[in-house]
Amino acid sequence: MTEEIDFILDSTKESMEGSIAHLEKEFLNIRAGKASPAMLGGVFVDYYGSQTPLAQIAKISVPDARTLTLQPFEKNMLQAIEKAIMIANIGFNPMNNGDMIIISVPPLTEERRRDLAKQAKTESEDAKIGVRNVRKEANSDIKKLEKEGTSEDICKTAEESVQKLTDTYIRKIDELLVVKEAEIMKV
Repeated sequence: MTEEIDFILDSTKESMEGSIAHLEKEFLNIRAGKASPAMLGGVFVDYYGSQTPLAQIAKISVPDARTLTLQPFEKNMLQAIEKAIMIANIGFNPMNNGDMIIISVPPLTEERRRDLAKQAKTESEDAKIGVRNVRKEANSDIKKLEKEGTSEDICKTAEESVQKLTDTYIRKIDELLVVKEAEIMKV
């Protein structure tokens, strides 16, 4: 195969890996029961006029399976952190004791578990769309090479390789979804 086709296949694989990595990151934000600092990964606090990730302005700890505590690095940020958690709408009710913020993670109801499973399914569908878009891009690049004079057989083989990559990554996404759904539905 030509260098251009090798480059297309390598960048395709890299982009598909990126879709998987993004999906895994999104799955971390979907909580499945016990408390974890990752649950607050999507919370941004107004820190002197700029939106800053919560983890950069407070120490997040997990004293037990149902509790998160946030110790801000600056005391005057307590209200801003509390407000940011409420605005993030992640189902938590922060309690400010004047020194730190305590969040009791409620146990998941059956309905909430189904909603989270649905959310996980949506995220996996988005990842599949990303993988398919990468496939489409790679195939159009291969078609361009074919028009520029690369042999039809080489291009056909390259397209088959892209399809094999696509199938592999779609399968990985499905496997990740099955694991996440089992984690969510486990009581």
